[in-house]
Amino acid sequence: MKNVNGPLLTNIYGVGLRNVHFSYLEQSHQIAAGWFEIITENFFRTKGRPRTVLEKLRKDFPISCHGVSLSIASYEDFDWVYLNDVKNFFAEIEPCLISDHLCFTGLRQNNLHNLLPFAYNEENLSHLSSRIHQVQEFFGRKMGFENLSAYFDYKNSTMTEWEFIRELLKKTDCNLLLDLNNVFVNSYNHGFSPDDFLKAIDFEKVQQLHMAGYSERENFYFDTHSNPLYPQLIELYKKVIHHRNDIPVLYEWDEDIPEFPVLEQQIIKLAEVRAELSK
Repeated sequence: MKNVNGPLLTNIYGVGLRNVHFSYLEQSHQIAAGWFEIITENFFRTKGRPRTVLEKLRKDFPISCHGVSLSIASYEDFDWVYLNDVKNFFAEIEPCLISDHLCFTGLRQNNLHNLLPFAYNEENLSHLSSRIHQVQEFFGRKMGFENLSAYFDYKNSTMTEWEFIRELLKKTDCNLLLDLNNVFVNSYNHGFSPDDFLKAIDFEKVQQLHMAGYSERENFYFDTHSNPLYPQLIELYKKVIHHRNDIPVLYEWDEDIPEFPVLEQQIIKLAEVRAELSK
């Protein structure tokens, strides 16, 4: 299997690897995506079909690993069995990038299987900085941490989300996985300008972009990864390109997942935007 990247569609653009597309990918000889991102927890403890498909793909495509269970903002100790299994998995598949989320996921004995926000204050800034240093030392490489879509906030926050992230990137040597859909969803739900968020970001520390389609219910936006690109997201992407145009971009689609060519059309559209701005 090979990609068909030409002058327009560079290796910058990737898609998430989901099991509904396994058969299509196994039968296809050429696809437009330049790389794939996997949810680490869907692959690292299996030797079944997901792993077989992954092993075939990684012969021709870079693979990025995106975790959902690190719970970096927790005040409990890390799950070292989980971390050791993930480290061994990384050694086996040699991902080009590794990442997780700026969140906590509940308690080790009561995982809520949700990505939960935390208060943006000095205490948590110091706590997360220490935890990031610890886990990066364990993995022996830098990680990217993703900004969340947050549906509530905390009274004891003393910073905005973007101020917290800016300071975190200064205090640690980690990178940012910048999710533009999350920026837009939060800006609408919490009443701030996405431009304020982007102005605070050191784009040299952005290792990857995530883009997806949100959904709306009762005048509230949800990060459902269930729709094609919206114009507002394209406009945000244009602003990112003005800062830096070589950041790897992933398009996510996790609910009501369409046929694989529909995902390819999303990254082709993003590549066209980049090409137009580069003229």
